[in-house]
Amino acid sequence: MTSSPGDAADRTHLDLRSDCARCVGLCCVAPGFTRSSAFAFDKPPGTPCRNLGRDHRCGIHAELRERGMSGCTVYECFGGGQKVTQHLYAGRSWRDDPRIAADMFADFWAVQTLHEMLWYLTEVLTIDSAAPVYDEVTVLVGELTDLTDDLGALHSVDVLAMPGMVGPVLDRAMDLARATGPAHRRADLAGRRLVDLRAADLRGASLLGADLRGADLREADLLGADLRGADLRGADLSTAHFVTPSQVASARGDATTRLPHRLGAAPAHWV
Repeated sequence: MTSSPGDAADRTHLDLRSDCARCVGLCCVAPGFTRSSAFAFDKPPGTPCRNLGRDHRCGIHAELRERGMSGCTVYECFGGGQKVTQHLYAGRSWRDDPRIAADMFADFWAVQTLHEMLWYLTEVLTIDSAAPVYDEVTVLVGELTDLTDDLGALHSVDVLAMPGMVGPVLDRAMDLARATGPAHRRADLAGRRLVDLRAADLRGASLLGADLRGADLREADLLGADLRGADLRGADLSTAHFVTPSQVASARGDATTRLPHRLGAAPAHWV
């Protein structure tokens, strides 16, 4: 018996997209960054961004790219922010109770990491040809979800070890789902002009600044691929696997770029 995307959503009840209205600005405080083309100034980890208001909202949200903060526009916490804020900390804020700040920031990173893995696993449950691994994937989804539901459980595991459990399952799913295509796993394809990438293995590949205009990326495995600055205008990613909002936001595209359905609308800065 196969599963549909709706069945998968009903089983997992997961919220894997960021919802800033239900967070307390965790991504604007917990991570650090250095001045670069993506960030206009230095910010140490654990310190509020200078643009963060008392209401936990960004004061320059509508002008981030124009103000040299494009790195913020490609960030995705996979729903970790609202999960930590509303569920694990019951609406408390690092600002109102500084004693919880360090723990809250560490838990935010851990939940974001687990939610990213859940993003990939729940996608497998929507692929009919991957049905032979559904049971294994469902067990993993349940285990990872349980870890994000309770602070004691979250603190009892080594989150860094979790990708080692999830990766082989995703490999088996792709062996079932993806036809044989170009093999470019972890390849350096930065700046290259590429068109025929249907069913390609691009896991962990560098496509930094690559010219992918009009490229056929259907059924391609893009898990962990670096798409920063890649030109996706006219490219077809409609059935590409393991594409994240952050990957797409870091690339360039337009109204002719076809994205996987679960990503929803194209990034606002593509228009």
